[in-house]
Formats: sequence, structure tokens, C-alpha cells
Amino acid sequence: MTRPPAVEHARRFIENPEAGQFEDTALEVYHFQYEQSQPYRRFCQSLGKTPGSVEHWSEIPALPTAAFKEATLTTAPPHHVFETSGTTGGKTKRGRHYLPDLTLYHASWAGPFQSHVLPDTDRMRILSLIPDSVSLPRSSLSFMVSEILDRFGARESGVFMDLGGLDRSGLDNAIQKGVSAGEPVLILGTAFALVEWLDTLSALGNTYALPGGSRIMDTGGFKGHSREVTRSELHHLYRSCLGVPECHVVGEYGMTELCSQFYERTLIDSEARPGTYFGPPWTRTVVLNPHTLQPAGPGESGLLAHWDLANAWSVLAVVTEDVGLREGNGFRILGRAGGAELRGCSLTTETILDD
Repeated sequence: MTRPPAVEHARRFIENPEAGQFEDTALEVYHFQYEQSQPYRRFCQSLGKTPGSVEHWSEIPALPTAAFKEATLTTAPPHHVFETSGTTGGKTKRGRHYLPDLTLYHASWAGPFQSHVLPDTDRMRILSLIPDSVSLPRSSLSFMVSEILDRFGARESGVFMDLGGLDRSGLDNAIQKGVSAGEPVLILGTAFALVEWLDTLSALGNTYALPGGSRIMDTGGFKGHSREVTRSELHHLYRSCLGVPECHVVGEYGMTELCSQFYERTLIDSEARPGTYFGPPWTRTVVLNPHTLQPAGPGESGLLAHWDLANAWSVLAVVTEDVGLREGNGFRILGRAGGAELRGCSLTTETILDD
């Protein structure tokens, strides 16, 4: 398909950030989205923000993620839809990210993944505890898992989780093969899936000594589950059950409403503080006061908002329900916002539904 100039310019920036200006590209994308997305335009107008009044990327109105549950936020007829997991609100209240094509998604995911998770190799045995896109075709995480395996998976890579649950025997066999061959493995998993698996191993007294260089990409994800552990407990399980040290555990933070992902720098910076996430050059993150949705003061926590050029087809700026804190050029996630904290978001979201 022929892509609009704003989308094409976003793609070029993602592929070569040093050759462009984030500010100029973001403002061009904002103008495009304002003109082509009626729900988003209505939202911006309610805030008194129009292309003529917005002069800096940080002034581009950030839409709360709740709006993705209520409106079709796209600038062209969609051909692909990613859905949230639906752990709250039921099926009809799942957030949906409508994309006319996946060009920007393809352009944005591979570079940050390799530079943070596989900086020392082009391929590795990858064992996934996250279902692939065959099992969950509308999951953006599952889509990325399939892409990761296709592009970076070495021989003996595989997916060991589907809608029926974890294939424990298959996973055990795959790990044993990696250990016998002396080849490092990359294990992909949500925090909950990893804890559930490692809890079982601990109860059975089973442990692995994964080959040196093995690593874990942990995507978080305790929401909707009763079992939750601290970060230090997670790292203790990774080390005691798998022999993977903290410096080889990389946290990934992503969401259905964004095409880009954020990563810890534990593998590429020995001084990086675990739990601090960094975005690629085509993103910006701001901590917002949950009541005013204005930038929080230095050292203050608030709702994380992200400006993502890879979202050029939908909504460039998104306010999440995650509470976080700025740390240098990155951010830390402190937890999920409560109902009171999200009241300001719900009020602004209502405007996209007004005729």
C-alpha cells in the first residue's frame, strides 16, 4: 500500500534516527493523526490543542489507554488488530490497536531487541514460555515472539506454551539438549509463567545449570493473577533454579497500545540499575501528575506517558495506567494506578465518545 508522507517519514526516522529530527517528525505525525482520526481530533479539541497551537512534541495530547477500549483509533482502514489480554472488563472491553499495515512494527522491534537481549550474537537457542501468534493471533507479544524465533532462533528453538498450558516435558527436553551441547539458551516468558514453572521445579527439587551466556527476557505480567513475587525473589529463582545471574536477566516492557518496546540495559551496561527501562530513539517518556495530566515535578511519581513514532498509524502519544518514576534517561515502574489516580484519565477519555 502507499503510505502517507507522515507514516513514511516516521518509518525513515525509525530506520535511521541520526538522519532525522524527532521534533519535526512527531509534529508531522500529530498533524496527520489530527486530520485523519476523528476520535483523536475530538479529544485534542476538547483540550484546546490543535496543530496550530502545538509547537513541541511534549505538547502533543496523550490519549489514555482506556480510549483504545472505546474507539477505533486509526488513520486508515485497518488490516491488522492487536488486542489486550482482557484480564479486566470482559471481552467487549479489550483494548484494540488497529493498524493498516505492520511496516512500522517490523521496523521498530528487531533493533532494540537484539541490542539489549542478543548484543553478542545473531542467533541463539530460544525457548519461549509465551504462546506464539498461531495460538494468539491478536496478541502483540505473541506476534513479537514469532518474529523473534523466525529471525534470531537457532536450531532447537521452540515455543512451549499454548492455550493448553506449558509443555513441561518438551521444555525440559529442550533445556537438556542445550545443556548437553553446551550452548547458551534464551528463555522468553512473562513473569507469572516463569514463576509458575520455577515454583514447580523448586517443589520437585529440580534445577538446571544452563550454559554460560544463557539469559532470560522477562516481560513482567502479574496483572490478573493471585501469585506475585518481588523482583529480588524473581532473580533468586532465576539463579537458584536455572543458574542465570541477575546481569543476564533483561526486563522488557511493552503494551498492546504501543508498537515499540522498552528494555533494561543489564546485558549491555554493567552499571545499569536493574528495573530501569529505556526506549529507542523514536520514543519519549514523560511522568504525568495523575490528577492534572501535566508533567510531574522532579523526583515525583506519576502516570507514564509515551510518545512513539512507531504509532504513526494510530495515536502517537499514550498515557498508560502504570505508575512510574523518571531515572536519568529511563524510567522505573512502581505499579498499576488505582481508580482514584485514573479519574483524570477517565474524564478526558469521555470526550472521544461525545458526538
